[in-house]
Amino acid sequence: MKLKNVIALVIGVISIVSCEKKDDVLSFSKHDLVFDSIPKVWDEGMPLGNAFIGALIWQKDNNLRMSLDRVDLWDMRPMENIQSDKFSFNWVYDKVLEQNYKPVQDAFDAPYDQNPAPSKLPGAALEFNLAKMGNVSQIGLQLNNAVCHVIWENGAHLETFVHAKENVGWFVVTGADDSFIPELVPPVYEKSEGKDDGPVAGLSLSRLGYTQGPVTKTQNKIVYDQKGWGDFYYQTAVKWKREDEKLIGVWAITSSMESEKAEDIVDDALTSSINNAKTEHTEWWKDYWSLSSINIPDDLLEKQYYNEMYKFGSATRYNSYPISLQAVWTADNGKLPPWKGDYHHDLNTQLSYWPAYTSNRLEQGMGYLNTLWNQRAIHKSYTKKFYGTSGLNVPGVTTLIGEPMGGWIQYAFSPTVSAWLGHHFYMQWKYSMDRTFLKEKAYPYLKDVATHLEEFSIVKNGIRTLPLSSSPEIYDNSINAWFKDITNYDLGCVSFAFKAASEMAKELGLKEEAKHWETLRKELPAYDLDETGALTFAKGHPYNISHRHFSNVMAIHPFGNLDWSDGEASQKIIKATIDKLEKVGPDFWTGYSYSWFGNIRARALDGEGAARYLRDFASSFCLKNTFHVNGDQSKTGKSKFLYRPFTLEGNFAFAAGIQEMLIQSHTGIINIFPAIPKSWKDVSFNDLRTFGAFLISAEKINGTVVSVKIKSEKGGELKLYNPFNNDSFKVNGAEYDIKNDIIIIETIEGQEIELTQS
Repeated sequence: MKLKNVIALVIGVISIVSCEKKDDVLSFSKHDLVFDSIPKVWDEGMPLGNAFIGALIWQKDNNLRMSLDRVDLWDMRPMENIQSDKFSFNWVYDKVLEQNYKPVQDAFDAPYDQNPAPSKLPGAALEFNLAKMGNVSQIGLQLNNAVCHVIWENGAHLETFVHAKENVGWFVVTGADDSFIPELVPPVYEKSEGKDDGPVAGLSLSRLGYTQGPVTKTQNKIVYDQKGWGDFYYQTAVKWKREDEKLIGVWAITSSMESEKAEDIVDDALTSSINNAKTEHTEWWKDYWSLSSINIPDDLLEKQYYNEMYKFGSATRYNSYPISLQAVWTADNGKLPPWKGDYHHDLNTQLSYWPAYTSNRLEQGMGYLNTLWNQRAIHKSYTKKFYGTSGLNVPGVTTLIGEPMGGWIQYAFSPTVSAWLGHHFYMQWKYSMDRTFLKEKAYPYLKDVATHLEEFSIVKNGIRTLPLSSSPEIYDNSINAWFKDITNYDLGCVSFAFKAASEMAKELGLKEEAKHWETLRKELPAYDLDETGALTFAKGHPYNISHRHFSNVMAIHPFGNLDWSDGEASQKIIKATIDKLEKVGPDFWTGYSYSWFGNIRARALDGEGAARYLRDFASSFCLKNTFHVNGDQSKTGKSKFLYRPFTLEGNFAFAAGIQEMLIQSHTGIINIFPAIPKSWKDVSFNDLRTFGAFLISAEKINGTVVSVKIKSEKGGELKLYNPFNNDSFKVNGAEYDIKNDIIIIETIEGQEIELTQS
């Protein structure tokens, strides 16, 4: 089968047919979410979203429920002690040296656990009474156009979507009587709806101390107004009409952080055509899906991949806030969301954006970077106040606007957080080769990060280290979680920051700055290894306890400071580290650990291992709607964590793992199909992006690569490991050289090249 035919097939698979019914059953693709009954709990609901607003479609009691959400619904009251004299690294340092750590825990850890805010807030819900509707024959979410359908046995049909470009949700109902109209149900703020289980399972909304807001009803419109902490308030509205024997309705949520009112949005929207709205919405998703595609011979992994990329398209935009723990799908259970729905920068936000680059969705990835860039003043103020350094660090746990929230401060106030965040600025540059972005944002950001790290670090006996170090989230929040020797986590972060700053400065012709950052990097110690040659947490602390966060492995992935391509010495470390992770076992891994380990195995060019761990993630740590819920839902011994707090980072890290199996370019040399199982004889992908701003399409048939297509977006030298079984191949559209089995092509901007097996 030719590449263009495979690609057409793949696009056809995700391009699901229109919403027309055939024999009362919609046609869905193999990637869609399709069930014969409506999900009965909120975290298994059908997810819809556009990065600003979102909805979950499920059934509560005898009502069809749409849980409505908006990204900027936040109680942002300041965390205790943030403005006190205790808010200082020097104060913490003294307490650690005194072996008197409880005052630190009382000052910063306890408030996060005990206080309900700052926190993300739920929005409201729409409910439709199901008493007269009879049995459901099918509910399905079409990924190609992000439309959810509910079909009843009596022929009634509900179709609903969140507009991809406008902050309004639509629904249309056919075949139901006049009693099937929406009821707006606000969150219950004045009484507890269950046990107050702490920040992981969720604190009660009643802890916020809000007065329940009013709900105003007219004949075909309902408006709910809720005042929050301080001057904050939000509004939810729904409005509907009868037209051509259909019920057509719209909903919206707005907050006081914006000037629009939900009641005005629904008024305006309902005067327009739902067909026009759906056309605009569908066109956005059509463009989104056209950016890249994959075709792999594993139905479970392929379906999970497309569902992850669907959620990614639902959760981020160029001008949106970053993806938080639950994005626009806040818990609808009468409680605050797990971990308050905040921004965890010790892993969660970083993993969530891993798939942006290779999937050719750089625009969606900019929502993360634009926010970090816009919050620099807040982060620099935090850096100066807490560390006493210039430059920039970012709190490890933040509110919507970037203010610190406290928590386990070894990670919530870690000195190297911004280095991991800076990695995303670096990736955006390397995958786009956007020189303006490099000059105006990427290097200035990394320079600020490196400046902070230079000032915070100390030199002992000619070796640059940190006064105190940590490794998320080893030894939890005990005093033992502060290491006196630099951890491999912090070392990986600092080393990467200096390396990236040097590379960027050199690219911009800033020779002295490049030399300075490289000099600092050379002052850092070697990574600490145990007796087997595996990476430890820190000197004297081998990896001998199962842990969810592979913080000690950062040098291998994602930073690539140690890479398989480096040669035998690095390969020994990588292999020993992977062996140690497996030997110690997954007792206290969560779902994202499996996703991350899949990426690590792919970096070690182990396709069998990568596929196995990604399959474990998809089959054991996700609900039926593909939401990642941390604990082992299969109860097959893959983890001793059996709970189900929903967070998104594991989902998106999974997608990145599939991409790492199909193509890698982090070394500057493109490697096609570097880590796929031997059984994957027929596999292809279209327009995956690499370092150097190249778009690559490739096809393998019966175990042999037959075609590689390259689009050079910015020009420049392309290096490609020879993907063919021998040197018998043809290059159309360019001259080439080959050295040490690496194909080298000098490309020009916009050039298209095809390599085929002879």
